[in-house]
Parts: sequence; C-alpha cells; structure tokens
Amino acid sequence: MSDDEQVMWAGRFVTAVKQGQWEYVRRSRGISAVVIEAIVAGKLVLVEQQRVPIGAPCLELPAGLVGDDEGGEGDTIARAAMRELEEETGYRAGRIETVGEFYSSPGMVSEAFTLVRAHDCVKVGEGGGVHGENIVVHEVALDSLADFVAKKRSEGVGIDVRVMAYLVGR
Repeated sequence: MSDDEQVMWAGRFVTAVKQGQWEYVRRSRGISAVVIEAIVAGKLVLVEQQRVPIGAPCLELPAGLVGDDEGGEGDTIARAAMRELEEETGYRAGRIETVGEFYSSPGMVSEAFTLVRAHDCVKVGEGGGVHGENIVVHEVALDSLADFVAKKRSEGVGIDVRVMAYLVGR
C-alpha cells in the first residue's frame, strides 16, 4: 500500500482505491484468480455464464478465485484450478501446469490472474458450477472457434478477452 493510497470503498471481494489521480479496483483479502486452459481431444473447453457487470452472459475460459472461501488461506493455485475446473465443467485434471501471471485490464484493475494448463482431463460430471451459477459448458474444436465466437457474439453473448488468445493467427 502506497502512502498516498486512499481506500474509497471496501467489500468482501473488491476494494476501490484512489492513488494520486488514479482510481482502480483490487481484490480484497489477498484473494487471487486462476484461469484454466483445458483442451480435450482438440476441443477448447469454455464456459458461458451470466455476468452482472456486463448485463449479459459471457463466454470464458473456466476460472475461479484462490483463497476466497472462509478458511481458504492455505489454498493453492493448482488446488483452486482443479476444484474450479471440475465444478464448472465436470472435467478433472490429472495435472496442472502453470503458464504464467497476466493482467487483463491493468489501467482499471490491479488483479492479476495465473493462467494454468490442465492436462490429462477426464469427464467426471456435468459441471455447471455451484448453486446459482448456471454455467453452460461448451467444447469447441479449435479450428471452428472463430465461427463459434462470432455466433455467440451475434446472440448478444459477451466474449472474455482471454478467448482472443485462441483466435489470433487462426
């Protein structure tokens, strides 16, 4: 925390901060995020869920928070990634590989997320998330991803920035 940092508002999950002329949001309580790339039999596993901030469903890579539950201080990126992948998509990863840390909107949000790659995935359930999330799982062949994204966009579905990485150069 910088000397000139002023907390404008703090909630359970986010904190609004002013530092000099900058206003931004950060995660509260040291919570971090993990985003999961799972490619199974040449298909990218995506999730679609309602997102209140954009007022629409959004197409995304599976993701979740690390250490967000009470008593979650000992949570790890790998453990959170495995838990979230299974909850959201019904896939259980045999192994998690860390790709790196990234920032999705560093001019407005200080949050970083760790991108991981899920290997040796086995379908063990339907997914859909925890109570109230109503997540729809999509398995999309990489060579038809651009068409799938265009179709979803035409239906009014928002497209998370991370999906862009799979569209570039295809």
